[in-house]
Amino acid sequence: MSQLDQLTARGRALLGSRHAIMAGAMSWVSERNLVSAISNAGGFGVIACGAMTPALLDAEIAATRALTDKPFGVNLITMHPQLMELIAVCGNHGVTHIVLAGGLPSGAAIEAIKAGGAKLICFAPTAALAKKLVRSGADALIIEGSEAGGHIGPVSLSVLAQEILPVITDVPVFVAGGIGRGNAVALWAQMGASGVQLGTRFAAATESIAHPAFKKAFFRASARDAIASVQLDPRLPVIPVRALKNSGAEAFIAKQREMAEKLDAGEVDLPAAQLAIEHYWAGALRRAVIDGDVEGGSLMAGQSVGMVTHEQSVAEIIQDLVTEANGALATRAPPIAFAAA
Repeated sequence: MSQLDQLTARGRALLGSRHAIMAGAMSWVSERNLVSAISNAGGFGVIACGAMTPALLDAEIAATRALTDKPFGVNLITMHPQLMELIAVCGNHGVTHIVLAGGLPSGAAIEAIKAGGAKLICFAPTAALAKKLVRSGADALIIEGSEAGGHIGPVSLSVLAQEILPVITDVPVFVAGGIGRGNAVALWAQMGASGVQLGTRFAAATESIAHPAFKKAFFRASARDAIASVQLDPRLPVIPVRALKNSGAEAFIAKQREMAEKLDAGEVDLPAAQLAIEHYWAGALRRAVIDGDVEGGSLMAGQSVGMVTHEQSVAEIIQDLVTEANGALATRAPPIAFAAA
């Protein structure tokens, strides 16, 4: 057994995969082709449900199952108006893992997931919430730093890991955000992570259905090109989104300004203004990923995008990560174990 396998044994056991390498759920990207390819290559693919209806998710799970007999998960958004129906769809298909994102899950949602036989994985933005999620029944946690692409929190992975890894020992913890090479996988494993989650490298993989122009934008970009969006009006709390800078990012600022002006004029209420802003992101992301509009669309990418220089198959990406990680572990001194706080 390799050093990496030893360090990530809990993560591999939890996922049921050869490697404790999860794929981040990316709207429009994490669908049947990419998800099945990742699982078939020994990683753990995750379907991004996003705004899918129960019928669409039902079809996507079935199509993914037809392409792989390996474990994969489904990412659900807690604020989805049909969350309970989506959980039921997962249960009907015997989905083994459900990843909940977008806020603290309700007791009813957790109970329904457990009743369906799935393992529950949740995102933990702070140590206090990590402890609460474990008490509530989470089987594993993901801590994602601000280096990640898409919707992000305000704290870097290096800080979150120091806060959370020493105090969460009951369940496996996966780390995410800015991971692009195997030496980082090795580092986090030595610090106590049970595995990692990557999105940006997989988004530009051969098996990704993302438009060729979308992938080329990744190959040309550097870390500093992946910038976080800003919030113009405190009345319109916008979760920051990290994406490559382009005219689409500027258009988002204009969209916020437009909705704030409509709010001032009484043309829309606050919930409607917030919803319009979220819908902007969904449409802009589709334009970039599916249509290849790399100027007007949203090129969501993490800061690891600078390490994505050419197209590779999923199998090559995973093998590179594992080989690099084991190489790094072979040359490093044994880690100093965290003391539980």
